[in-house]
Formats: sequence, C-alpha cells, structure tokens
Amino acid sequence: MPTVFIPAALQSLTSGREVVRVPGATVRQIINSLEREYPGVKELLYDPEEDSLLAGLAVTIDGEVGQLGLLEQLRDDSELHFLPAIAGGEG
Repeated sequence: MPTVFIPAALQSLTSGREVVRVPGATVRQIINSLEREYPGVKELLYDPEEDSLLAGLAVTIDGEVGQLGLLEQLRDDSELHFLPAIAGGEG
C-alpha cells in the first residue's frame, strides 16, 4: 500500500498521525481510501465541482510533482505528499 504523508492541517482528522498507509493505484483512489479511514479528509483535498484536487494543492509522488492530478498512478511502495502549490514567476 502506498504511504501518504499527512499535511499538518489534516492531522486532526487522522488522530495526529503524520504518515498513513492506504490502498490505491491512483491519487483519486488514495483520496477515497483516506475518506473511508478518516472522514472529512476528502473535502480538504478534492473539489467535486472541478473533479480535481483543490486549487492551491499539489501532489508529489516519489519526490516528483504530479502533473495528472487525480489520475496520477502509484505503485504499492509509492510515497505521496499533498502540498500547498507554490506559484513561481518573475517578480
């Protein structure tokens, strides 16, 4: 099962757990598994109107920033982080 690193803002929903393991082969499946285990998590990660991750949220899988959002594929030994997206640009 993939390992999911829980952002500090969500740890109150996971009884303070910083790292959890849940089944899933895609980011969408991971979010659904997290919701089953820790009700309330999904609304802080998923935008149902856009059928995507919430705006301002990025996902990294095995150290790489995912470009496919909910469709991003995972392996059983993958590590997944949900992070605030950081905008870049010229200033």
